[in-house]
Amino acid sequence: MLLDEGSSSYLVTRPSPSRSSPKMAEAHQAVAFQFTVTPEGIDLQLSHEALKQIYLSGLHSWKKKFIRFKNGIITGVYPASPSSWLIVVVGVMSTMYAKIDPSLGIIAKINRTLDTTGYMSSQTKNVVSGVLFSTGLWVALIATMRYSLKVLLSYHGWMFAEHGRMSRATRIWMGMVKVFSGRKPMLYSFQTSLPRLPVPAVKDTVSRYLESVRPLMKEDDFKRMTVLAQDFAVSLGPKLQWYLKLKSWWATNYVSDWWEEYVYLRGRGPLMVNSNYYAMDLLYVLPTRIQAARAGNAIHAILLYRRQLDREELKPIRLLGSTIPLCSAQWERMFNTSRIPGEETDTIQHLKDSKHIVVYHQGRYFKVWLYHDGRLLKPREIEQQVQRILDDRSEPQPGEAKLAALTAGDRVPWARCRQAYFGRGKNKQSLDAVEKAAFFVTLDESEQGYQKEDPDTSMDSYAKSLLHGRCFDRWFDKSFTFIVFKNGKMGMNAEHSWADAPIIGHLWEYVMATDSFQLGYAEDGHCKGDTNPSIPHPTRLQWDIPEECQEIIETSLNTASLLANDVDFHSFPFDSFGKALIKRCRTSPDAFVQLALQLAHYKDMGKFCLTYEASMTRLFREGRTETVRSCTAESCDFVLAMVDPAQTAEQRLRLFKIASEKHQLMYRLAMTGAGIDRHLFCLYVVSKYLGMDSPFLKEVLSEPWRLSTSQTPQQQVELFDLDRNPEYVSSGGGFGPVADDGYGVSYILVGDNLINFHVSSKFSCPETDSHRFGKHVKQAMNDIVTLFTLKPNMKK
Repeated sequence: MLLDEGSSSYLVTRPSPSRSSPKMAEAHQAVAFQFTVTPEGIDLQLSHEALKQIYLSGLHSWKKKFIRFKNGIITGVYPASPSSWLIVVVGVMSTMYAKIDPSLGIIAKINRTLDTTGYMSSQTKNVVSGVLFSTGLWVALIATMRYSLKVLLSYHGWMFAEHGRMSRATRIWMGMVKVFSGRKPMLYSFQTSLPRLPVPAVKDTVSRYLESVRPLMKEDDFKRMTVLAQDFAVSLGPKLQWYLKLKSWWATNYVSDWWEEYVYLRGRGPLMVNSNYYAMDLLYVLPTRIQAARAGNAIHAILLYRRQLDREELKPIRLLGSTIPLCSAQWERMFNTSRIPGEETDTIQHLKDSKHIVVYHQGRYFKVWLYHDGRLLKPREIEQQVQRILDDRSEPQPGEAKLAALTAGDRVPWARCRQAYFGRGKNKQSLDAVEKAAFFVTLDESEQGYQKEDPDTSMDSYAKSLLHGRCFDRWFDKSFTFIVFKNGKMGMNAEHSWADAPIIGHLWEYVMATDSFQLGYAEDGHCKGDTNPSIPHPTRLQWDIPEECQEIIETSLNTASLLANDVDFHSFPFDSFGKALIKRCRTSPDAFVQLALQLAHYKDMGKFCLTYEASMTRLFREGRTETVRSCTAESCDFVLAMVDPAQTAEQRLRLFKIASEKHQLMYRLAMTGAGIDRHLFCLYVVSKYLGMDSPFLKEVLSEPWRLSTSQTPQQQVELFDLDRNPEYVSSGGGFGPVADDGYGVSYILVGDNLINFHVSSKFSCPETDSHRFGKHVKQAMNDIVTLFTLKPNMKK
């Protein structure tokens, strides 16, 4: 038999040369040694090529271990550097030889302690004492710098200052942060210096909650809720708060682990549409129409990013002129990660490394190795491997084509099916290959992307394809699925539990920029470089899926198809004006869009609703997100003025500015740990652990978010020179509706003159219509900008 991956047998029976097929010869090249038992004895043959690959693979692994070890030391002593230890030692030893005691007697005490051993000469004891004191002093200095930086980063007053005006005190504070931040930080250098997320006072959270729901409730309902809230604030709230405070002192972050566990991993419904989200390609540019070539460049770019991530060479994201660091913890599980289904709760499986990807095409699964001769495959070599898959005409095995529908349906059937049918044999080996892959790749058979002659239909189809596809051609459990369409357009579908959208967005910006501006394509549309016929072909994964399992796959597919077919999606670029004009209106672009969404929703539905806007809390260690409740009393006053013909433009503009300032205050409070919803969520979790029932918390957490919104931030604007290449604009990404009778809205402000919107709802709801809402958004944006004296069509 041939030695297969995962096999413990080294016995290989070699057929005679006359009967050996080319496929068999190819397979034998991958075996390190083989032998044949003959009457004369054992004929042992070594494959030098296989031994070479084993050696190079081992060398690669040891290099990665060494890099991790080195980075651990560098990050462990940051903001100092390992070389600074030598400087401290030399400095201390120099003062000792000058007959000056820098230790105030500590070195002498160390010397006397060493004297009791009797093994050292006087000179050796002096040197050892000096080195030990120097090391202790060095460690103390590092701890002092870290603590000082943590104290400095706990100050957030700079965020509440008027835009464009910085006080002298804030400038001094910024200078001190820069001094204590060290030089050339690595990705995780600031982690131990970031402050912990603070726990707000119960009374403050309850007060802000009541303020947020006041415009949404009738008078009697609000009075009832006020009684419940005030009773909670003085009775059960303080008891729950005590446990939460205890957790905040003990755990790194009092929210994130419970948020991951109870909001994501314990969800038993489908990930597809409900949780996973997508990222789109460049809006107007398609650098090549060759599917394999686009895959080759983009996969290579993803792997270059992974190499930088493994080496911690990515720069930590910093705000306020690259001064204030954000937490980088979410990057850790970007690659080699999969969500594993369980009956009660899922788990996240993350490996330190993975040397392969799994590619899906026309119902077949292929394993593709990423390294050859101890190096990453080049773009043209990856294109060659992808083309081999596209050219493969083999048929799917029974049950293989729609297997991934298990990851699109409900979690419990998938968990039971996985345990029953994928725990041993070839199914386990193949499933391991998928779940332990660096990431998952789908070679889609459809053509997608923006079409100028039919923008609405083309963009809506593109969005739906990335969000759910055909429900069985994306592995929704992987940290992300990279999708390449037949015409060369590409995109991503990402699982949500391991990280939030800005993390995938950071990778995606790098991939699009590297693909377009660094790697490029030859004149014929292929990747640059040459093919390499010595690279082994991709390997078909083998499955043995019984009929009972195939029935479960079909059931999951039916569930997923009903969900996917119900999604009403509208993705569109808004190019009447953009960020540049909004800034000239002296207002926050995010506040402008949020108020436009409030106006659009009121015109669409004739009422206000509880609105969710995602904000990040990564100013704190292991921070994730907080909710900004964008529907405020101030925003409602503004909207009502806009639909009241009796109101003048001056009155509307005044109310707009008040509402905009209130929105910015709410956003800043959320970013600085003074939000409402994560605190109430954690209090609710504590109440469940203690078995205490809270009518107030139960009602708060059952309120539906009928308008769920999120801005996709542009984080690496330096990668795209839009002045030179104005057509290289991103389309952003989107997500499915959160409520059955509501809207999900994602938007990205691209450059100065473009805003891309992604609107989702459900066809099954008679009240919602994504295209109708999109028209209201466009009208609301134009209505608001006309309040200012600037003209909408003015370009920078």
